[in-house]
Amino acid sequence: MQTVDVAKNLEQVRRRLAAAAGRAGRDPETVGLVAVSKDVGPEQVRKALEAGVQVFGESRVQELAGKYPELPGARWHFIGHLQRNKVKYLVGRVELIHSMDRWSLAEELDRRARDQGRPFRVLVQVRAGADKGKLGVGAAEVGDFVSRVAGLGGLDVEGLMVMAPFVDDPEQARPCFRAVKRLFDSLAGVPGFKGRYLSMGMSGDFEVAVEEGANLVRVGTAVFGPRRCTLREG
Repeated sequence: MQTVDVAKNLEQVRRRLAAAAGRAGRDPETVGLVAVSKDVGPEQVRKALEAGVQVFGESRVQELAGKYPELPGARWHFIGHLQRNKVKYLVGRVELIHSMDRWSLAEELDRRARDQGRPFRVLVQVRAGADKGKLGVGAAEVGDFVSRVAGLGGLDVEGLMVMAPFVDDPEQARPCFRAVKRLFDSLAGVPGFKGRYLSMGMSGDFEVAVEEGANLVRVGTAVFGPRRCTLREG
């Protein structure tokens, strides 16, 4: 198996991120990198830590729970589809959940937050496109959904997340990112919407996402190399 130079990959990702921010007239320091570590062993995660990565993203609860005690210097975000019966395993382990995508999950997160006496910090996942079979809240419903969630009391709604449709050319993802940025801006007056984070872009399209306003990007393959996972989770 070919050895992956994580530090070199990170240098390249940061250079690309900075260039994209520059093209948009933005300060690169305002864009956070979440290194997606699904199917990546602790050794590679440690290399990323040594290279200055602070935040790692996991999309499977069991894998995150296993890595958490082995990597005390890491900070964790949960970025995948979250089942209600696994919320309890994230308590005290994650700083931010990117993928709150339905009311039943909001209720469970709220219940657990009240039990622990500390709110969960969440992003509302926006459904890309009009296909109701895809994960996320439809763009037209996001404002009402945020208001309802804020009324629960146990969740801090810190922003939005989207997974753009899979395309061969990153430019084809631009309309999706642009639309979600407009939605993000439109929520500024919604009670309970803190509007701190817009999580958009992965290894194949993060530069376009940054150009369109993302301030969190979820990058896995470009950092850790190809893995055995097949889902688009970084």
